Amino acid sequence: MKASQFFISTLKEAPADAEVVSHKLMMRAGMIKRLGAGIYNYMPMGLRVIRKVEAIIREEMNRAGAVELLMPIVQPAELWQETGRFDKMGPELMRVKDRHDRDFVIQPTSEEVVTDIARQELRSYKQLPKNFYHIQTKFRDERRPRFGVMRGREFTMKDAYSFDRDEAGATKSYQTMFNAYKRIFDRFGLAYRAVAADTGAIGGDLSHEFQVIADTGEDAIVYCPTSEYAANIELAEALPLLAERAAPAQALTKTATPDKSTCADVAALLGLPLERTVKSLVLATDDLNEAGDIVGTTVWLLLVRGDHELNEVKAGKVEGLKNGFRFATVAEIDEHFGCKPGYLGPIGLKKPVKVVADRTVARMADWVCGANEVDFHLTGVNWGRDLPEPDLVADIRNVVEGDPSPDGQGVLAIQRGIEVGHVFFLGTKYSKTMNATFLDETGKPQFMQMGCYGIGVTRILGAAIEQKHDERGIVWPANIAPFQVVLCPIGYDRSAEVKAAADALHEELLAAGLDVMLDDRGERPGAMFADWELIGVPQRVVISDRALKEGALEVQGRQDAEASKVPLAEVGAFVKARLSA
Repeated sequence: MKASQFFISTLKEAPADAEVVSHKLMMRAGMIKRLGAGIYNYMPMGLRVIRKVEAIIREEMNRAGAVELLMPIVQPAELWQETGRFDKMGPELMRVKDRHDRDFVIQPTSEEVVTDIARQELRSYKQLPKNFYHIQTKFRDERRPRFGVMRGREFTMKDAYSFDRDEAGATKSYQTMFNAYKRIFDRFGLAYRAVAADTGAIGGDLSHEFQVIADTGEDAIVYCPTSEYAANIELAEALPLLAERAAPAQALTKTATPDKSTCADVAALLGLPLERTVKSLVLATDDLNEAGDIVGTTVWLLLVRGDHELNEVKAGKVEGLKNGFRFATVAEIDEHFGCKPGYLGPIGLKKPVKVVADRTVARMADWVCGANEVDFHLTGVNWGRDLPEPDLVADIRNVVEGDPSPDGQGVLAIQRGIEVGHVFFLGTKYSKTMNATFLDETGKPQFMQMGCYGIGVTRILGAAIEQKHDERGIVWPANIAPFQVVLCPIGYDRSAEVKAAADALHEELLAAGLDVMLDDRGERPGAMFADWELIGVPQRVVISDRALKEGALEVQGRQDAEASKVPLAEVGAFVKARLSA
């Protein structure tokens, strides 16, 4: 490819609305152009990266036995009404009507459509297992689209769906996809972690997120550096930090804490470690009748150590909170505690509440909590002596750095990541709702066991840049770079020797199967180098009259401090070896 035949549109400064590094650099490198809020044109340079990402995904999906099809962007609402998601999904689902006033959706995902295909086409156990996938445009009407391709409204995804006879088969299909995803992300050349993830309302224990490691990532990834344990923070198990509860050593004392409403302030005032304090969080659950009217409310007091944070996903798994909860209103708090937040505790309640203690809190002795009176806290609080044992003890907190690993093989560390892939066991969630059955060996209908597997194709670009960039621009891994090599001839339009050498090397590298760009624009060296460093091409070869006279060209990797001088006849092999490495 020659630059004069391509389209290069770089900017010295990013637009003012570009917030994160990937957004800024993709705009500056001419990879995307904003069309509307969360909607972008993918320009030729960016599209080349997308096509390379898609090619890797497609090769590994096919290798894993998945079968490609293509499902439409616009889907009939009837299918979404079958599963109830037409109403439940909320405003993120773009709903439209055709000229006949029939309802349609612009798909954010394709579970309904693929299940409809399966129930029509997969009639017998002999046709299973089967895995269908496609790479298709998606649309989610985000309230606040931001961060460029990281959280846009229109994006490209690869989504796949497996269909099996039973859970054993579905588990095998899941593992096949998990392994395929590892090969895909290995080939992308990005640092990533496959972490156990929460399965949400669907239940089960098969769900993994593929997270690209980046300091700017929105997600917290928990892992053990000395073992294979890894999970997102929503799922990571927090073990109790005390082996057993010590005997009481202090008297229960009501202590003045004027204007000190946080655990940190109270601990500082009393000269105690923050770990001696207990934080009170008040939730509520509503009891509904068949008509959906509230007929009763239960108030819950959740207790976590003062230096810990409540994990709402874990709280949602506590018996009694599984069907949904909310934070209690000020009126409900006053009704049960007789006090405003900041001074709440489990002793001296006006009305009973359900008390749930985190595992660590359940083993604490002589702890500090609110006295249910403004400007006062209780010190020397002990279970059994000063208040009854908690109604429930559960893991309800986020883990922190240094916590023991649940696998017993070290301590936990936390890093940031960007979710770009997810594998998920669905079970019969959709097959039951949509009556997708097959006939087993006895001729009896059985519901298909399903799995779903997604990769955010366009999000990969943003995640890769967030992980790999420097002050000069993008640093693409070779397998997904828009071009693997750029030839930068100095004086291409002025020197016949330079032009001839550059053209010959260009043809040689193309014949060797390399994706090479020859910059024949006649730009000044500084401007030419700056463009390709911004774009992030992995290898650069500089061709000049002086280099030709010396018989050696300068070859420099995108992150190399200095160029290597390589004999002209050996440049092709040298560059190819570098890219292979």
